Amino acid sequence: MFSLKFFMCFSFLSVSSYLTSSVAAVDPKYVTHTCRNATFPRNSTFRSNINFLLSSLLSDASRSNAFSNGFLNSTAGQDPDEVYGIFLCRGDQNTSSCQDCVNVATKDISQRCPDAKEAMIWYDECFLRYSNVSFFSRMQTNPSIRLRNTGNATDRAKFDEIVGSLMNETATQAINNTKTFATKKENFTTFQTLYSLAQCTPDLSSRDCDLCLRAAIAGLQNCCSGSVGATNLIPSCRIRYELYPFYNEDAAPPSPTPVLPSPPPHGSATRPKGKNEISSTTIIAIVAPIAVCAVLIIAGFCFLKRGAKKKHNAVPEENADNDITTLESLQFDLGTIEVATNRFSIDNKLGEGGFGEVYKGVLPNGQQIAAKRLSKTSSQGVEQFKNEVVLVAKLQHKNLVRLLGFCLEGEEKILVYEFVPNKSLDYFLYDPKKQGHLDWSKRYKIIRGLARGILYLHEDSRLKIIHRDLKSSNILLDGDMNPKISDFGIAKIFGVDQTQGNTSRIVGTFGYMSPEYAMHGHFSVKSDVYSFGVLVLEIITGKKNSNFCPIDGAEDLLSYAWKHWRDGTPMELLDSTLTDSYLRNEVIQCIHVGLLCVQEDPTERPSMATAVQMLNNYSVTIASPQQPAFFFGVQTERNISTEKSASKSDPTSGDEALITEVYPR
Repeated sequence: MFSLKFFMCFSFLSVSSYLTSSVAAVDPKYVTHTCRNATFPRNSTFRSNINFLLSSLLSDASRSNAFSNGFLNSTAGQDPDEVYGIFLCRGDQNTSSCQDCVNVATKDISQRCPDAKEAMIWYDECFLRYSNVSFFSRMQTNPSIRLRNTGNATDRAKFDEIVGSLMNETATQAINNTKTFATKKENFTTFQTLYSLAQCTPDLSSRDCDLCLRAAIAGLQNCCSGSVGATNLIPSCRIRYELYPFYNEDAAPPSPTPVLPSPPPHGSATRPKGKNEISSTTIIAIVAPIAVCAVLIIAGFCFLKRGAKKKHNAVPEENADNDITTLESLQFDLGTIEVATNRFSIDNKLGEGGFGEVYKGVLPNGQQIAAKRLSKTSSQGVEQFKNEVVLVAKLQHKNLVRLLGFCLEGEEKILVYEFVPNKSLDYFLYDPKKQGHLDWSKRYKIIRGLARGILYLHEDSRLKIIHRDLKSSNILLDGDMNPKISDFGIAKIFGVDQTQGNTSRIVGTFGYMSPEYAMHGHFSVKSDVYSFGVLVLEIITGKKNSNFCPIDGAEDLLSYAWKHWRDGTPMELLDSTLTDSYLRNEVIQCIHVGLLCVQEDPTERPSMATAVQMLNNYSVTIASPQQPAFFFGVQTERNISTEKSASKSDPTSGDEALITEVYPR
């Protein structure tokens, strides 16, 4: 059925000793590791916190009652140097072997990843991970490390069919097991048995565990068809199959058996009705009042829910008392900001735009801020300004610049934001001298961070928000080069059921506006998706769409990207300053997503939820892109109607340089 060499000399593609060790070996068997994210000084506070975390995990693992299911998570330090970590032992390991594996892993990971902010290490018996970003109870499928045997089955189709069925059954069993771990075996031939194992981190929900394992299975089916043994290691789960018992069968959890109803006592089946038996009249007397109460409770709940929904749809705003409290807590006095910015000193000036000027400042408590001093010519009213501040301040996401407060005294209207040290994306992306600071890992992180931030605005925030001005200069980068979306000056807030808005005044940025918005004033979440697609292609190529030099007959970046995709040369798009430290699959996946996002028909563009899924899961089936939308050379602002922008029918009447603008009012 397969080569006899499998028994004598076999290996994984990148791990030579993984399968050759016996399950009963004393020492934990190292499989692989990965070090990710930016580096840090080895004598830093973050390094000390990592050391403390690893010591804490090891200490807790040495106490058999300190953890359950061979799993424990812990944190160390304070933001911004806080570190999060977990260990997870294979479900068939006893306490002693789990402790031994954690002991080896905590030492090994420090040597293999001495200066990485995120690291993972896999052993046959356990998994250890730490990161500067919390990942607890969050499903993550990247990276996906797939390892396979060199031996292949002779009857490949039959083998793959049995493997697929076995792995899916094992995954289902793991999801229903309290330890989120399962093993299963099945006869392949008279003399051969297939063994499989599936496990999730126990902090995942059943749904996320299911999604993770199905993605892991799909990954193996894509890479390892016909292989007599393979494993897929993912941060949130693992799955593996072999033609030999690679786990402890005696310690593995048994397959769940269906709970059957207990048989009735002997002789009770034909029990005649006696004095002690409850009559039907009595049953009705008991049940009827209960049923009536239940109906009344459900009806009342539905009535209240409908009333709440109508109120929410009518006016998208919070309780007034809560808004007033929030407003008071956000207000800064002018004197404080003047002291923080050294009276708006030119030395502290960070930038300037149509909205006004931005200054760096330091509050009395040492916190750094960016003070955006709005132009005094702004026609925005005081009450409108306050309402907008309250709304934006409630947007809390790691990939959005956080609004700390505001100042409103005399003619001064000042917004106070968190200070983001690494300037904006365009500062690095288009400068040949600075492009080297953006290696592929940073660019990939920026793309995914942007996707998560936009998804939050569209679906996960309190209201549906359309940014309308997503561009590289509005993407700020923090100390770890994490992206933060900024400048909500022309953003729109949609009602709960609203899908599209219209305006006669087109306000946006050359090169990033979707065709339907640039030509007809129609905007929706798909307008932001288009802008995101342009950004993705700019990040990959290092070229600016609105300042593109024609190459090979391509007049703009989108047609240039389409030409290479159509001709089967997508890697030619990659910025020439990037070295070989990138994954080809990641680059191609990002190009694919970028092209889908810039389709001319908005309905052909994916939602941001779908885009995030495609960026995080290579096994997702993705549609083929068509030729992208044409490049519309529109000015930054223009009217497409003979009516003035201050028309009563135009919801954008008045000053467009707002923080956000509720739509409809």
